[in-house]
Amino acid sequence: MPVAGGAFEQCYNAQAVVDTESMRVVVPQVVEAANDNQPLVPMLKRLAERPEDLPQPQELLADTGWFSEANVAACEAAGIEPLIALARSEHHPHCSERFAEPDTPPPEVTAHRLKTTTAGRAVYSLRKQTLEPVFGIIKSVMGFRQFLTRGLANVQNHWTLVCLAWNLKRMAVLRLK
Repeated sequence: MPVAGGAFEQCYNAQAVVDTESMRVVVPQVVEAANDNQPLVPMLKRLAERPEDLPQPQELLADTGWFSEANVAACEAAGIEPLIALARSEHHPHCSERFAEPDTPPPEVTAHRLKTTTAGRAVYSLRKQTLEPVFGIIKSVMGFRQFLTRGLANVQNHWTLVCLAWNLKRMAVLRLK
């Protein structure tokens, strides 16, 4: 992958589909793409391959790195409502901006979904509470910072084991509740 300074390094991009209710990793995925929007279609295929008795997702929450017209179309074709940010937003907007309804709906349907107070904002805010802590805990608490194997298949297996360890840790916490 290209890195800062114009060089290339052997790198991998680890991704995960996380259930917002349990915070368990449903689909771990590793790709050799520098951007985030390429692995969405393979992840949707892996979601569709899950057993029929498991609940299928109804919404997809993702940050701006995942946005593309092709990803929105792929989500809609899979019967999943895409809630993908179109652009980065301020970290600490004033409360009047945070809770104000937009004057007129933006032309893009996705943009309108994300900016409505009652639906989009509430659902999209779950991304920061569910997905981001999973990666933060895997890195900081579990100490996973780099892959110890080479080759995409080996790295995918390594990431799957890391996510399995996270799921076991999470299930132990959920069992106590």
